[in-house]
Amino acid sequence: MKPVYKRILIKLSGEALAGEKGFGLDFDKVESICKSIKDTYDLGVEIAIVVGGGNFWRGRSSGKMDRTRADHMGMLATVINSLALADGLEQLGAVVRVQTGIEMIKVAEPYIRNKAVRHMEKGRIVIFGCGTGNPFFSTDTGAALRAAEIDADVIFKATNVDGVYDSDPKTNPEAKKFDKLSFMDVLSRGLHVMDSTAASLCMDNEIKILVFNLDDPDNITRAAMGENKGTIVE
Repeated sequence: MKPVYKRILIKLSGEALAGEKGFGLDFDKVESICKSIKDTYDLGVEIAIVVGGGNFWRGRSSGKMDRTRADHMGMLATVINSLALADGLEQLGAVVRVQTGIEMIKVAEPYIRNKAVRHMEKGRIVIFGCGTGNPFFSTDTGAALRAAEIDADVIFKATNVDGVYDSDPKTNPEAKKFDKLSFMDVLSRGLHVMDSTAASLCMDNEIKILVFNLDDPDNITRAAMGENKGTIVE
């Protein structure tokens, strides 16, 4: 079997890299995620990654701090995670480039769209840090923007639940899981797939989102092969 997608963008939460610790980096978890990404990479899929920073810093819960400064701190947290993923993937034999929306040339390349695409065409995984590079925008919106810019076929949103539900399945045992949704369903119902800015950007640019559970990291490879392990939004 061949992969059903040529170019994917994987959106990882920072919390996914923390594992059960809930904070910082769980290197066993990072390794398992990187192994699944490397398996997908070995299938010939072109891969970009956007990672959040919530395992180190959440600007929305920063209290009285200036929002712009708090968001800049969150961007720096995403760079820590990007470098951790890059290291894990490189140890497995992948070729990786980290690009950041805020220039920090001693650490990573500045984000340049054409260069990012060229990296993927040459078989390199590209990790985008700093979200959009602007405050007031989430890393979900950063993922949607980068996916549109690089012409990704789909966004894989790897989360801690196995799809999209009409209510929180952790608190409501009767919560209904959706196999398929439209973007209008997501926006009108206020479903927690991505924030409304990210969902609108995906809708306007006709980018599908596949939401699935990362508890089994191999779900990344299965999703690339066309196995719908979660909820598809299109």
